[in-house]
Amino acid sequence: MGEACLVASELGNTPWTVLAEGVALNTLLSTGSATVAISFVVLALWIPLRQRPGVGTVANAIVIGVVIDVALRALPGEPPPVATAALVAAGIALVAVGSGFYLTTALGPGPRDGLMTGLHRRTGTSLRLARVGIEVSVLVAGYLLGGTVGVATLAFALTIGPAVQLAVGRLETPEWRALLARSG
Repeated sequence: MGEACLVASELGNTPWTVLAEGVALNTLLSTGSATVAISFVVLALWIPLRQRPGVGTVANAIVIGVVIDVALRALPGEPPPVATAALVAAGIALVAVGSGFYLTTALGPGPRDGLMTGLHRRTGTSLRLARVGIEVSVLVAGYLLGGTVGVATLAFALTIGPAVQLAVGRLETPEWRALLARSG
């Protein structure tokens, strides 16, 4: 839903959506279908990182693209200026908090987050720096393919890494782990 909020803001997409849109513009795929296809390509990048998939990995790879397509149909087209800022802020917050929740469940990261956590684990770099580096690289590739870039794209690329690291840090508590252990 967070990804769709940024698309609906018309101030630029998230870097991964810029890439998916660029792929969609150059193929017969929709943006959501391109997102799913890219997810499976990204999984191949896990091999040298020795990252292991889980149930959450597969669910994320499929659900994200489907939700983007459904949410874009439900969100307003051409929102007023005050709504665009709210959509951008909500989009970044939803992606960060959603990432924090599912990354701390130990069911397996999504393809993109697995790339981040794999780089973090293998190189020792912080989650925020790994995520920012990935987002900027994907942004450049998507832009070159014709994806929509704007102020929201840059805001997301530069803030999502620190926001995800904050969300994971807040949620990865002994209490949260105990709750997951009882429910799992």
